[in-house]
Order: sequence, then structure tokens, then C-alpha cells
Amino acid sequence: MNEIRAIKLHNSLSGKKEVFQSLAPGRVGMYVCGPTVYSDVHLGNCRTFVSFDIIYRYLMHSGYKVRYVRNITDVGHLLDDGEDRMSKGARLSQLEPMEVAQKYTVGFHDIMRIFNTLPPSIEPRATGHIPEQVEMVQAILDRGYAYEKNGSVYFDVIKFARENPAVYGQLSGRVIDELLAESRENLKHQDEKNHPADFAIWIKASEEHIMRWNSPWSIGFPGWHLECSAMSTKYLGKTFDIHGGGGDLKFPHHENEVAQNHGSCGCQPANYWLHANMLLLNGRKMSKSEGNTISPAELFSGDSPFISKGYSPMVVKFFMLMAHYRSTLDITDEALQAAEKGFRKLMETNKLLQATSISARDFDGSESDTDRAILALIDDGYKGMDDDFNTAIALASLNEIGGYVNKLVNKQLAEGDIAPWVLERMKTAFTNFIYDIFGLQDESAGAADGTVEGLMRLVLDIRANAREQKDWTTSDKIRDALTEVGIQVKDGKEGVSWNKQ
Repeated sequence: MNEIRAIKLHNSLSGKKEVFQSLAPGRVGMYVCGPTVYSDVHLGNCRTFVSFDIIYRYLMHSGYKVRYVRNITDVGHLLDDGEDRMSKGARLSQLEPMEVAQKYTVGFHDIMRIFNTLPPSIEPRATGHIPEQVEMVQAILDRGYAYEKNGSVYFDVIKFARENPAVYGQLSGRVIDELLAESRENLKHQDEKNHPADFAIWIKASEEHIMRWNSPWSIGFPGWHLECSAMSTKYLGKTFDIHGGGGDLKFPHHENEVAQNHGSCGCQPANYWLHANMLLLNGRKMSKSEGNTISPAELFSGDSPFISKGYSPMVVKFFMLMAHYRSTLDITDEALQAAEKGFRKLMETNKLLQATSISARDFDGSESDTDRAILALIDDGYKGMDDDFNTAIALASLNEIGGYVNKLVNKQLAEGDIAPWVLERMKTAFTNFIYDIFGLQDESAGAADGTVEGLMRLVLDIRANAREQKDWTTSDKIRDALTEVGIQVKDGKEGVSWNKQ
């Protein structure tokens, strides 16, 4: 095990950087809100999960044993009109809700493999934890922070905020009046509540609602916010170390999680809250309704008016690493081209470095100025990661070390300028950062077969969906594009197959 490093985190709960101290020495419990599996995962989600994969990797690299829990939301996430997203997906596709959930969960896992993220330690589904959610609703009722109306149960925000003024609003950084006003706007269709700001933790199912379970109050289903409170508590305890997710979840989802946990046990669920920022597309927030969006598949294939060509998964991942996870990241064709050059340069530098050797013969063992400069850069890379997982700083340090590698290979440095042990430190640092911490992969010929397999599964799944919807234009476009790059697709009785021509 590596020596545990001192790491600073930007805690959304306090609004400042804090030195990380885990509840149990050498161990970390981390919960990250996962996808709602009613449609294909979008690129903004991918950035969040890539960011927390790197945080997971770095915590382990720093010597911690990490239990990483990331859920699958397959019930309870309501649309503005009150319809469950899973039920709507099932209705539109004429499938059972669990067919929809399974289909898009598989697709999500494919994308995560393509980006070479590690699987979480535990990946619970909301539908597999209904008893735990019912128990939490009852606990909140027993402590007087919820009430039942016509079979539905609502969290009493006004009472909770009045009795816990230092809790409600702390995470999102807003005053109570602002939170109540925003809640009133977002939940205007629910008329049973004592106050418009109250939110449902158990919802009585209508006759046509497909997903429903028994409870002491009605046949119904849990509220969206409740599932994460129940599952994080089950697997990490009433209070754990890190809770993460996209910045868009800070309110109302995470604020209401905090309220639920306090409401059920008087406990703060997590000591540190981390939030990844959003992706922009050409300087604007991505929006389907405005046509300003791009999917992972379109980014890989180049089939989008926003980019001039396709970019490989590792280039896209490298692009994400170029910005701090709490910063907005603007996708432009020019930025992706720069990332492609940067990624290729980094991987080529690593190949040159790993193939370089220095003879220890006649080396006097002293440390040169060059040695000290290189060791300082390696240390800077780790300091960047220790400072709230700043991948941009770590990448910059690797690029500067790369300058020394090129000088060494091109004989611009004398052999005695770099000690053999410093060269080995350089090799180890590059391997650690590129593969262990960043999770990048070599995409050169012969090294990317697994990535190609994953990409093809994704592309053919998108084509199959198009064929199901009789969208022959999209189906043929995908087949023709694959043919142009030397991949032949065959539709047979036993399914779809492909091969390189």
C-alpha cells in the first residue's frame, strides 16, 4: 500500500477547501449519484462519472481503501408533469420498465468501459431497495418531519427549516426564502402539500402507473430524492466521507437528501460534498430543445454539425482532464483538435521515456540541477492532484517533464545530467499518472481492440434502435459511415455482425 497522502477537497457544504480526514483511518466511503436509465447517457453525465472515477483512482493510489457506491435510478425520477421517467420510457418503447432499465444500464456500462472507468464497489438499483426506502419514510414520520395525505407522504420543509436553520440551505448556499421560492416553482403541480416547498418521499400510484409497491400508506413508489439517502445509508452508514455528483444535483436533489437524512436520524449524510461542473457546447449550455447538443456516439463518429471529424474516446477523456472537474468545460472542434495533439504527444513521450536507459557506470551518485528540476516537476504533479484533484496541473507537469525526455533522447542533455534513479522515477511517474490515475489507454495499432469492440457495440445498438423506429435514414447512414472506414456490417437471422474489411 502507498503512503496515505494529505489531500485537500473543495467541500460544497462549507464552500471552501478542507484537508480531507476520513472517518476511519485509511478507509473512504464515497457515494456518487448514478444515471437515470430511461435513455442513453448524455455527455455531461460522462464528464461527471469520469471525474469521480479519477477521484476514486487517486484515493486508492494515495493509499486509501475505498468503498465506492454509485446507484442506478430506475424508479421515482419524475418529469415536470408528474410522470415517472421510467414509466414514460416504457410507454414510448412499448416495453416493460425493467426492459428499459436493463437496456440503458447496459448502454451506460458500455460507455463507461469505452472511457476506461473502473466499476464501483457496489452499484445498487433503486427498485432493489424499496424496503429500505419505506423504513426511512417511516423514520422521518416518526421524528415529525413528514405527513401523509391521501396515501402520499411529504417531507415538511417548513418545519425542518424552522427547527434546523443551519442545515437546510447550507449545501446549495442559498437563504431559506430563495429555496422555498424555487421549490414552489419546480413543484407547482402537487396540490396536496401543506406548503409548495414540501416534497414527496412516497407517492401514491395512479391506476395507470406501472411501477408500484406496497407500503403502509398506499400502493405507490418512492420519491426520487429518497433512494440515494436510503442506499447510501445502507452501504456506507448514516454518516460517511464523500458524496458526489453533478453540480445540477446540488439543489433540489442533494439539499433534500441532507434534509431526509437529518429528518430520519439527525445525521449529516456526508462530511464532504463534491460537485462536478457542466459541459458547454461552443460556449452555450447543451439543450436538446435548442438543438445544441452532442452525444458520445456522435463525438466518436464525427456525425455532428458541431465537429469536423470523430475523436477517439481517449482523446475525449484527455480533453476532460485538461480542465479542473469543478470548472465548466467548453466543447469546441478547435479544443478537441488541441486535445488530440496533446494526447498523442503525451503517449509518444511515454513510449520514448520507457525505451530510454542510462548507464550507471561511473555515475558518481550526485544530484544535478536537472535532477532536482525533474523531481520538483514530479512533485508538482502530485501536489496538483492533492489540491482537489487538479488534473490540469498534473498534465502540465507531465508536459514539462516531457521536454527533458525529448532533450535526453535527442542528445541535448549529457548522460550524466540525469541520474539513473531519477530516470526510473520519471518512468514510474508517467506510468502512474497516465494509466493508474487518469485511466488513459494506448490507442495505437494493436492496443485498442477492447475499445473498438466497445465502440462497435454502442454504434450497432444505436443503429438497432433506429431500425426499431423505422428510421432507415439513420440506420443506413451509420452502415455507410462504417463501410467508409473499412467495417462491414451484416444483418442476419441470428442478429447483427461486423468485421474489418
